[in-house]
Amino acid sequence: MKQSGFATAEATARYRQRFAKRIPPDHFHEFQGLSLSSIGIGTYLGHYDEATDRLYHDATVHAVESGCNVIDSAINYRCQRSERSIAMAIKELVGKGLSRDEIVVASKGGFIPYDALPPKDVRAYFETHFVKPGIANFSDIVAGCHCMTPKYLLNQLDRSLDNLNLECLDIYYLHNPETQLGKLSREEFNQRLLEAFEALEQAVSEGKIRTYGAATWNGFRNEPSAKEYLSLAEVVELAANVAGKDHHFKVIQLPLNLGMTEALSLNNQRVGGKQLTVLEAAQALGIAVMCSASILQGQLTRNLPPIINDIFSELKTDGQRALQFVRSTPGVTTALVGMKQIAHVEENLEAARTPPASWEQYSKLFQTSEAG
Repeated sequence: MKQSGFATAEATARYRQRFAKRIPPDHFHEFQGLSLSSIGIGTYLGHYDEATDRLYHDATVHAVESGCNVIDSAINYRCQRSERSIAMAIKELVGKGLSRDEIVVASKGGFIPYDALPPKDVRAYFETHFVKPGIANFSDIVAGCHCMTPKYLLNQLDRSLDNLNLECLDIYYLHNPETQLGKLSREEFNQRLLEAFEALEQAVSEGKIRTYGAATWNGFRNEPSAKEYLSLAEVVELAANVAGKDHHFKVIQLPLNLGMTEALSLNNQRVGGKQLTVLEAAQALGIAVMCSASILQGQLTRNLPPIINDIFSELKTDGQRALQFVRSTPGVTTALVGMKQIAHVEENLEAARTPPASWEQYSKLFQTSEAG
């Protein structure tokens, strides 16, 4: 039987209260009335094997028990195995007394997912699992890996719900939609995006998701002249064209870390006649921001410049300092970090015991950069 329900304001507030004596209250940020931890667990990397399945299961259980109630995945992560590992973790957590409505679970659809292992013949796999059942055609695929037709997305959502053993997802992302801009005209892309949003609004009305958004890599970080650039205001307008001001496009995901600062530093978004960063644009438009690659897949866990240690001196490791940079950035709801080792969960969640850096402290990083 699938886990019923979804994250609620009352339950996530109860979750926050569980940690009141151990973690500062500003570890939690508000999203659509929910209390979300400023650090979330990602499940992207790893082998396609049972050993890694178990690692993610154990890490997810430990993370939620340590003050992290945001779980992020995608159907294509590890050939659907990450979603299935999360399902087992949630089952164990519920068995221990946690309720489903205390946790915010997000997944994504768009890339072609394999099942358990990569197939030997990708074309034959796609034909068997998608073309013959009438889910998608070869002509729907862009760049050999991406599809966002309504029928395909709704199929992928149902599969994710099955994998996760949930009746409803709290957040469902269109995964790297800018991939299609490499091949499509802007007009055709916008039409496909509008049709995708129609499908996702339908999923909201059917109780399968609560909100939706776009998880991107380059789209919101590009210069406006770039082919794969995404304007947040235009994307939100498309959602409004579908469902009016009560649309459910409420969240975006993009990289932000000490090595990829465009969300904070690049004024590439135009809202209300003003040039803004994507973080500023999101705030102006009422959109939450989840940040991926917070420690750049482990590359920022060592050998950081001394200035980082000086500014975030209350933290013990470079990994914690890199994470502190992201979770302290104004406008960021949650810093996502891949965790499949208990030791990494403990190190990362130890950072939650330190309040996010004040603006005075945080801004020293940029004052030092300008002085240099």
